[in-house]
Amino acid sequence: MKLGDAREGLLRDRWPRRRGLDQELLKHVEEIIMDVKVRGDRALVELTEKFDGVKISAEDLRVKRRDIEEAYSKVSGEQISAIKAAKRRIEDLEGRILSSLVLDYEDELGVKVHREPRPIKSVGCYVPGGRFPYPSTLIMAAAPAKVAGVTRVAVCSPPSRGGEIHPLILVAADICGVDEVYRVGGAQAVAALAYGTETIDPVEKIVGPGNRYVTAAKMIVSRDVPIDHPAGPSEIMVLADDSANPYYIALDLISQMEHGPDAVAILVALSPRIAELALREAARLAGAINGDILILVAESLDEALEFINEFAPEHLEVVTDNAYEVSRRIHSAGLILIGGSTPVALSDYCLGTNHIIPTGGYSRVYQPLSSLNFIRFANIVECTPKALMDLSTNARILAESEGLLRHASAIGERVKIGQKDS
Repeated sequence: MKLGDAREGLLRDRWPRRRGLDQELLKHVEEIIMDVKVRGDRALVELTEKFDGVKISAEDLRVKRRDIEEAYSKVSGEQISAIKAAKRRIEDLEGRILSSLVLDYEDELGVKVHREPRPIKSVGCYVPGGRFPYPSTLIMAAAPAKVAGVTRVAVCSPPSRGGEIHPLILVAADICGVDEVYRVGGAQAVAALAYGTETIDPVEKIVGPGNRYVTAAKMIVSRDVPIDHPAGPSEIMVLADDSANPYYIALDLISQMEHGPDAVAILVALSPRIAELALREAARLAGAINGDILILVAESLDEALEFINEFAPEHLEVVTDNAYEVSRRIHSAGLILIGGSTPVALSDYCLGTNHIIPTGGYSRVYQPLSSLNFIRFANIVECTPKALMDLSTNARILAESEGLLRHASAIGERVKIGQKDS
């Protein structure tokens, strides 16, 4: 399909053209949140049975230490090593990011400014459940928080039919230094983290991906508790020219469809040839994949880049000649991966970058989760008497212009006293 023919239809459902969530969904999730706010643990127990088919007592909402210790016996040494390696990669990159943020300077007037990151105190991480566990998502959410210095990291994840959280999730939580793990998922978990119950203390921020109920709950509670960013179905877009390997393109597009039928997989081809070859490989590989792959042919690189920047995909692979130079022209993508040796699947686990990334077009204004989500900056300023004198006139003029005469006096009186003392 020609890119120009599909462009408007594809962009119509993306932010910022699409505003708001489905009203019926919001109403349903609001009722869940209110129930948890009013009835606390009792609501969590009943909602877990209703939505997850799991009977659990309030006493068992929090995972006990012995459960975590037992989890180690249910996973392999290779899995433990892989979790530790992924954590180290995240920690290394996030540590470098934080160390680059400290600022010290003194200007020509003698004003000294020290700027440094300070961690928030508590964070709630949502880790999805389902057919398979997602220990990598726990690492991506919890490890940056701990690197930032968050003292309390609480994890909520839906229990299996047997009432347990998968041992890989528990082992990853322990390796990442998570402080609390709870057997609760869905919108009710978000509500518990935001407002607290008898068992779960509220947190200062909530992060992590989830289904549409979790996303709606996060957006609703964000009126009271900050969140990371809206997150929806997973997305991959590949920008490719004739230099790309069509087999690799097909592998990456199809791999993303494992996330479910709502996942987005799009190839933006710079020639009909690579589009045809990738389509042929995808048809051969698709098998039982449930979902659609869209292949678009752009008339030019400029047309392709304009569309990509408007679509703002979660993941973008750039597999072209001069890929780095091409990537410099992309300003709206959650994660840009360059070349045939950098598949999205690798970034999901071991590159050190985070895979909790905004979707639905929100990559225009949000960034991937990182240690930056768990800090705020403190500015420490010292002004010399000379700097006070030099800056006072303009400051007093502005204060008086705003009718804040006491502000002007607080400055002016210091100047008078300083002049007398000198």
